[in-house]
Amino acid sequence: MKRRDFSIAAAAVAASQLCVLRSASAQQLGTVKMMIPANPGGGWDQTGRALAAAMQSAKTVGSVQFDNKGGAAGTIGLAQFVNSAKGDPNALMMGGMVMVGGILLNKSPVDLSMVTPIARLTSEYVVVVVPSNSPHKTMGDLVKAFKAEPGKVAWGGGSAGGTDHILIGLIARAVGGDPSKINYVPFKGGGEAISAIVGGHVTAGVSGLGEFAEQIKAGRMRSLAVSSPTRIDNIPTLKEQGIDVVLGNWRGVFAGPGITTAQRDALVAAVKTATDSPAWKESLTKFGWDAWFLGGDQYKAFIDEDVKRISGIIDSLGLRK
Repeated sequence: MKRRDFSIAAAAVAASQLCVLRSASAQQLGTVKMMIPANPGGGWDQTGRALAAAMQSAKTVGSVQFDNKGGAAGTIGLAQFVNSAKGDPNALMMGGMVMVGGILLNKSPVDLSMVTPIARLTSEYVVVVVPSNSPHKTMGDLVKAFKAEPGKVAWGGGSAGGTDHILIGLIARAVGGDPSKINYVPFKGGGEAISAIVGGHVTAGVSGLGEFAEQIKAGRMRSLAVSSPTRIDNIPTLKEQGIDVVLGNWRGVFAGPGITTAQRDALVAAVKTATDSPAWKESLTKFGWDAWFLGGDQYKAFIDEDVKRISGIIDSLGLRK
């Protein structure tokens, strides 16, 4: 697998945070309550449980309790977290780019300004797959079918407005199709999506490569394209197939509202220590994730900019109803 070559600038940003992180305590936090605002089996679930295992391995937490609460691109779990975790320095929640789009499309009364950004963790490229018995052997076949009769091509992915939905919209626009005519079928969790794709209930599926890797390897799914700039696991890129689209999906972790700066910095330090551990690095390799750490205030600034970016993409694709 070819890994992303991160820029010198990105490395410098990460290095600049070390002084802040070293000044915060990475002492064991006791029992942490982890909100995963999605059903089991998907990317947030995988990331949350991998982070918890790494934090336990690095001894920055004693134990972790999980609460999976799927639906509406994570905004149901987000609302519960905002209400239950206020002022709690031992509460964490997974989230990411999918939630940014979901908040916009669902017109959610809660948003990421209501929680405390702790750390961006990973970036992952997205793969387009079909069931193994699909008549679509290439991305070109799938695009041809979509352009001929958009409504008959059902695309299965995560929540509406998330990375998967946006990628399909970008593909449609790149090939001269109409993004507003996409027949998109959102699923609350990775397990549900896998069953629908393998069972042929949707024409094609879109998700992070790590979520579909085992199904592709077992021959239950056929990978048609990946949204990376270069091939991963020898899967052809969209660009090399004449579709000028590259898109990565970031995931990160948040704390509850109303915690102190010292409590936030302790959480940032605990997460940073965990992401330096062998256990976390094994998870990166296993799931095909790129490490993309950014902590505290810099993570908050990144989120503010990403909200503007995703809002612009959604509007340009006509996905906001």
